[in-house]
Amino acid sequence: MSEQKLPRMIAIDVDGTLLGAEGKVSARNKAALQAANEAGIHVVIATGRRHSYAMKVLRSLNLHGEQALVSSNGAVTRTVGARLIDRTFLTLPTSLWLCEHLAEFRNALVVTFDMVQPDGEDARGSLVVEELADLHGSIGKWMEANSPYIEQSVPIEDALLRANAAGNAPIQMMVCGTIERMRRAEARLLEHPGVFSAGVSAPELLEDAEVALSRTEYPERDLSLLDILPAGCSKGVALLRLAASLGIEANEMMAIGDNWNDLSMLEIAGWPVLMGNAPEDLKEMARARGWTIGAHHLEDGVADAIDEVLSLQRAEDEYDARALSGSL
Repeated sequence: MSEQKLPRMIAIDVDGTLLGAEGKVSARNKAALQAANEAGIHVVIATGRRHSYAMKVLRSLNLHGEQALVSSNGAVTRTVGARLIDRTFLTLPTSLWLCEHLAEFRNALVVTFDMVQPDGEDARGSLVVEELADLHGSIGKWMEANSPYIEQSVPIEDALLRANAAGNAPIQMMVCGTIERMRRAEARLLEHPGVFSAGVSAPELLEDAEVALSRTEYPERDLSLLDILPAGCSKGVALLRLAASLGIEANEMMAIGDNWNDLSMLEIAGWPVLMGNAPEDLKEMARARGWTIGAHHLEDGVADAIDEVLSLQRAEDEYDARALSGSL
């Protein structure tokens, strides 16, 4: 048998990966998740969504309450049952500086607070915006779905100061808009020496690092989401911490994702799988690195990847059984 260790953890992105038609999880993907759980593999959801918004599509999957959910692109890790495992905040000085530095883009700015209740639901004020029109124009469906949680604050700095006085701090900020506009916003932020692209490399962990950026692009909609995270945050970092707590090595992890915000977890996983619906420039990178490019999210690419792991696991078990019986 191959010396490569089989996955003991499978980390799966949500949008564009686990979700298929109409934003739902297909019956085949559901069955694959259940089969992986039954095989003793740690199935971890790793998403850019905040916890409660992810749970809106995960509650139907019958995941057990202690399964981990990495949310907000790595800023928060909770169990599916909402127990807090890990969380990182943006500091008040950094948050205020970001609002000022993003003056050109603050009409597309959303500030996120982790206000998850014991039942996994959010409270109003978990999302704070200054202006509504531009956001409704670019992410209208998201704005409608999250309207119960959105608070408008003019200026947005007032909400940050009120939260700080109450002992709270944001876990992330986000700006969104056209791909060209968001690449300009990213370039603007990266001019600052304390801002890095999200990942797991050493520069993010330097003492002067303040912010990590995570980008998601949807070329067919000319839409980009630029997440602004606490320094050192990414899906990859969060998964490495979680895996270490479970005694799992990075080469025992499969990561399945479709976009640039999944890059950090694909880079650290021993079994990286990029979805067939990923942006073309990301697929070019994946081919150059020898990563697996799977099926489209509308074609149950997640189930294909999990089925391959389970098939390899069965083959290994049969090999070990024959070795023990002396029949090899």
